[in-house]
Amino acid sequence: MSTPNLSVSVLTLAILHAFAAPSFAANDSTEAAEPQAQNMAEVVVTASKAPAAKRASVGGFSDAPLLQTPASVTVISQKDMQDLQIRNLSDAVKLDASINDAYNAVGYAEQFTIRGFKLDNNSSYRKDGVAIPGDTQIPLENKERIEVLKGLAGLQAGVAAPGGVIDFIVKRPTAAPLRTVTVETRERGTLYGAVDLGGRLEDTRFGFRVNVAAERLRSYIKGADGNRKFISGAFDWQISPQALLQLDADYQDKAQATAPGFQLLNNKTLPTGISADAMLNLQPWTRPVETVTSNIGLRFQYAFNDDWHATVSANQHSFKRDDYTAFPYGCSGQDLYPGFCGNGDYDVYDYRSLGETKKPLSAQAMIQGKFATGSLRHDFTAGVSTFRRKDRAGLYVYDWVGVSNIYQPQIVGTSPGVTGPVRLVRKDTENSVFVQDIVSLAPNWKLHGGLRHINVDGYQYVLKADTEIRAKHDFLLPNVSLVYTPLDNVSVYAAYSQGMEHGGTADRKAMNANEELSPSRSKQIELGAKMDVTPDFMLAASLFQIRKGLEFQNTAGYFVREGQAQHRGLELSAQGKASANLSLGASVTALNSQQSGTGNADLDGKRVPNVPAFKAAVHADYAVQQVAGLSVNGSWEYAGKKAFEYNNTTFVPSYHVFNLGAAYATRIAGTRAVLRAAVNNVADKFYWRDVTPESDGYLYPGASRTFKVSAQFDF
Repeated sequence: MSTPNLSVSVLTLAILHAFAAPSFAANDSTEAAEPQAQNMAEVVVTASKAPAAKRASVGGFSDAPLLQTPASVTVISQKDMQDLQIRNLSDAVKLDASINDAYNAVGYAEQFTIRGFKLDNNSSYRKDGVAIPGDTQIPLENKERIEVLKGLAGLQAGVAAPGGVIDFIVKRPTAAPLRTVTVETRERGTLYGAVDLGGRLEDTRFGFRVNVAAERLRSYIKGADGNRKFISGAFDWQISPQALLQLDADYQDKAQATAPGFQLLNNKTLPTGISADAMLNLQPWTRPVETVTSNIGLRFQYAFNDDWHATVSANQHSFKRDDYTAFPYGCSGQDLYPGFCGNGDYDVYDYRSLGETKKPLSAQAMIQGKFATGSLRHDFTAGVSTFRRKDRAGLYVYDWVGVSNIYQPQIVGTSPGVTGPVRLVRKDTENSVFVQDIVSLAPNWKLHGGLRHINVDGYQYVLKADTEIRAKHDFLLPNVSLVYTPLDNVSVYAAYSQGMEHGGTADRKAMNANEELSPSRSKQIELGAKMDVTPDFMLAASLFQIRKGLEFQNTAGYFVREGQAQHRGLELSAQGKASANLSLGASVTALNSQQSGTGNADLDGKRVPNVPAFKAAVHADYAVQQVAGLSVNGSWEYAGKKAFEYNNTTFVPSYHVFNLGAAYATRIAGTRAVLRAAVNNVADKFYWRDVTPESDGYLYPGASRTFKVSAQFDF
């Protein structure tokens, strides 16, 4: 599908202004012109290393220092993404050991767990604080940074999975002219190009930021090919010194063949002798999954005085997908469901689901201010939010069409089946009222107290059962924490919170296929400590316990919520400039996950699948003093063994992955340029990166040795 002419016209106008119009200081939503100019200087990559991100808004309702935030938060800056040539969220979250893949198939929606709990595609992803679906690759070209809140987000986000939320912060207009071009190529012929333009118009009350990208996708999995086109624009209008209006819009068209996973041979043993680049969805009739998404966002801020201001924000998201897969499942020759045959044979199903759409609308309004009651100082927030969701889908085709083999692929026919008409299958209205007060009890003590009330009015049509389900739910979610700052650069905190999440949806092969369980409550206790060793280097540690209802498919074939999942863990991190020439990022997570109360001896006391008990991620970047502009980097990822099934019968082994890279900042024909190269999985190690129990269980190999080279030009 071609990019709309309107988007091209906007791009052309922005380019003309970027190259011709003078640019002056811009006002950002929370910072004056000089701090914003300092922040925007980090957009242009040079040989020097900028400090780690020290502030985030995902932990509360406004931008705040990480040191003072009583929660575990990771910030992945635009500079991190540039330096490491990160083009998708799957690569970005490798920097945090608490995040793992969860049914994350190449070419499909990127899906993850945080602290062992799978994120909800409909509520766990945010754009500038408001919910957007995560049903396809979320573009990063127009994102200033990615903020990850690990743990319950009931107060901050309302309905969300207990693992946490991922918030994408949109790039805003720059104070000075910005004209950046990036080109890249990867191992199998992937070609990537992107343009980032920003600045002010002649009337400096108006600013713009335009991002355009195109990508020819050639995955490390042979045959998982496709293409992607993206365009976005962000505009602001300083209506008065007190009032700022910001608008943004983006559009993405992506088509890529998805790569299904493997199942156990004889439903007992891990497949051996296979390649990480093997493609099971490779038939003459294989078609790419086609996804088109867009966002239109608005934010208005008004300052009544130095202490009080109001913010209104909204986002309309649109999602459309045509889903095609030659889907591998089971072994009819041995009557195995699930499981591949002992000789590598597997059944092939022609799966088609056409015309799927989602059009959620998110909006929030809040007022924030500071005041004192006697000796107590208050930072107060109150607001309302709404989330309106409408999903449409039709009856899908899922027909057996033949048998192939993981070692010797076979061509099979297609099904004559046709998909059904598209109709409304889901409609939710979620309304919330929230309040938070941060009370300074003494110079070194702060008490954070918050409460959110959520009302959910839901409707679901279950396609296979041809039934309708209507339900209403109310939740009251408290959040309280105490922060002690013994030194200006040290803080410790204790926090208790509750969260609410939508119930899981039964797989299409379950007896109650496509039916969603009722919402459930989760509870968390967390203790943490943070230290700014230097202004540019932070250490953090947190201990947590999260409890929620356990959801799984029981022996009768029904998807149910029975018993409890308890996750207890320790997180350690170090981030920033360890020395003048060395930038370091380290993340370690130890997790004890346990199932209990199911009444099934095969499940009680067992680990939650697809989550290692120990994981570490370390990245280092060193500026070579002897060669101006040269830096070298390397990273190490380690994950312990993981259970494949809920009964822990099969474990996949632990693995180490090493990556190396280098960057060279120079000038080419007077233009600033940064040349980058990287080799991932240097040792070409085979490992199982994702072993989801979903859909009766699939195993996904990690990428083999891959390389990429890129060039960034700043005009």
